Amino acid sequence: MNLKGRDFLKLLDFTPEEILYLLDLAAQLKEKKKKGVPVDTLRGKNVALIFEKTSTRTRCAFEVAAHDLGLGTTYLDPSGSQIGKKESIADTARVLSGMFEGIEYRGYGQEIVEELAKYASVPVWNGLTNEFHPTQMLADLLTIREQFGYLKGIRLTYMGDARYNMGNSLMVACAKMGMHFTACTAAKYFPSKELTARCREIAAETGGSVTLTEDIKSGTGGADVIYTDVWVSMGEPDRIWEERIRDLSPYQVNAAVMKNAGANAVFMHCLPAFHDLKTKIGAEMGERFGIREMEVTDEVFESPQSRVFEEAENRMHTIKAVMAATL
Repeated sequence: MNLKGRDFLKLLDFTPEEILYLLDLAAQLKEKKKKGVPVDTLRGKNVALIFEKTSTRTRCAFEVAAHDLGLGTTYLDPSGSQIGKKESIADTARVLSGMFEGIEYRGYGQEIVEELAKYASVPVWNGLTNEFHPTQMLADLLTIREQFGYLKGIRLTYMGDARYNMGNSLMVACAKMGMHFTACTAAKYFPSKELTARCREIAAETGGSVTLTEDIKSGTGGADVIYTDVWVSMGEPDRIWEERIRDLSPYQVNAAVMKNAGANAVFMHCLPAFHDLKTKIGAEMGERFGIREMEVTDEVFESPQSRVFEEAENRMHTIKAVMAATL
């Protein structure tokens, strides 16, 4: 398998075999790191990390992974880059291509990272856009495979707002890998009809399926993985909180949901999570709406079924695989 020079923008661009190759490579790199075996075969190369949206896990994962591979990194935060402001995306791509061997972008519309890739002469990696989050998907797939030993046939239920990057990406990932994806939420929060139709076409070829339902009992019954994400994304106005809390509270992941899924089900979340009042925003929302938890209860988040921190660690191993494979 040769992925050298490839961009990593969304899983729709990759075959199931290519995705499995990246997962296998990530597992090998993870094993070597645990054993202290160096993998700094890319020493002397450098990558640019553009973060129009800040992040804890994505930044740390890219920086540690790059360091392990011997790569130098330059971090450009929202105030440290002129992309799209004083300098066009096309010009930024060509400037950075002359200085770096790879470019990561985390920010807003998918069209931005796609345009970066169009004009860059080096690999471009999507660290998150409004529409897709492919590096998170590799981490999730690796975590699920570590838990169950396989992917094909796994039943994953996503609860919450399934219209954006996480709902979209999980539906694509499941379709590609022959898994059974269910979006269990209010109908207004279902993924787009266009992407749903495309994923159903893919799933028909891989043996997977795509289900959209408002019914919690059937939507979570027998699931292997229960997955959720924050109800309000970065940058959305405050007025959105009240609407989302009202609409999505019935789809909170709690003990009853996990019991309905079954004793062998695991809980996953891409983080950060509002499972208590120990964050500034959590405390503000708790005071404003009289709630202690949002998309997931603290009981589930801290339970033996939770795999959120294994999942977070796997961001680094899978991102390392993407950089190693494409560079």
